[in-house]
Amino acid sequence: MEEDEIPHHYSDANRAFLQAFMARGTMTFNQAQPILAAIFTVHDKLEYEYNARPEGEEPEPTRPEQVTREDFESYVSAASAAISEFDMEIRSTVHQVTKERVYALVNTTSDPVTQLATLHSAEEIAFVRRVIDAMFDKYNTPRMEVLCLDGMQANKLRTAPRTEDENGQANGEGEDGESQVQTQSSGLKGLKSSEVEAVMRSMVDEGWFERSREGFYSLSPRALMELRSWLINEYNDPDAEPDEWQRIKFCEACREIVTVGQRCAERDCLARLHDICEEAFWRTRRERKCPRCEREWDGRHFVGERAVTETEAYQRGRRRSGRGGQRSSIVEQIMEDGEDGE
Repeated sequence: MEEDEIPHHYSDANRAFLQAFMARGTMTFNQAQPILAAIFTVHDKLEYEYNARPEGEEPEPTRPEQVTREDFESYVSAASAAISEFDMEIRSTVHQVTKERVYALVNTTSDPVTQLATLHSAEEIAFVRRVIDAMFDKYNTPRMEVLCLDGMQANKLRTAPRTEDENGQANGEGEDGESQVQTQSSGLKGLKSSEVEAVMRSMVDEGWFERSREGFYSLSPRALMELRSWLINEYNDPDAEPDEWQRIKFCEACREIVTVGQRCAERDCLARLHDICEEAFWRTRRERKCPRCEREWDGRHFVGERAVTETEAYQRGRRRSGRGGQRSSIVEQIMEDGEDGE
């Protein structure tokens, strides 16, 4: 960006904030408060020293709680304008669980593989793609929309599906015993179990995945914002009928992608609601009936990990065993059977 294209009010304080934002990838207002407080403190001190006013009182340090939301939003706006020339912007969304607004640096042009290539090997990128495929394909069906997986399920994806041999015959099946139709470059060797753990951890650290208390990995708010168009293009059928089941579905209230929330009790109905949106949504309606099919909305049919953890089978298995390996086997069995408590 040329110097004359930078707004006149864009200062070193703005640059420091943008650097802090880029180092994190995502930021909330609460996370930004101590950062901006430190920036304001240094700015005030430098301004005091520059003006050479020894007779005046040195400014007090800015406390985090003194940073207002208006301060934060003005710095976010200035940062987003500054990076727009580089095909980047700052977007925000409300976290599906915490209800906290999350701001993220989003690349508006490159695909997810290009973005991951700067930090990960080809084998790691291929593995991450298999994980995302599992989230939105294998573990996302009309019977059970889990849209996440645990560490053991991720480990089963460490090697690429076997490809066809020279005679065109399929030469293997996936580790779960099901035939695989995906193809993969023969030059990729896959990952070791220890490498799988490291990659999953790095995806959480980099802000692409989140790991819940129950040990399930899902896409983070940043990933859902940055990959929104790609997810829709990759997993939804553009030629599907309006009421036909699709893998990517949207909240009836906020129209954002739902990977954690509630679904209509009618299996073929596409109505979904974020947990954080339902209170305001139902407050505007006379009855708690599905906005699409009019079936009673009982709030006991879930999207996300609760599609598994709220089942009787999971609760029963959890009481019987506290060991992670056995728990993961129960999770896998529930997902394979598609049990949804109906």
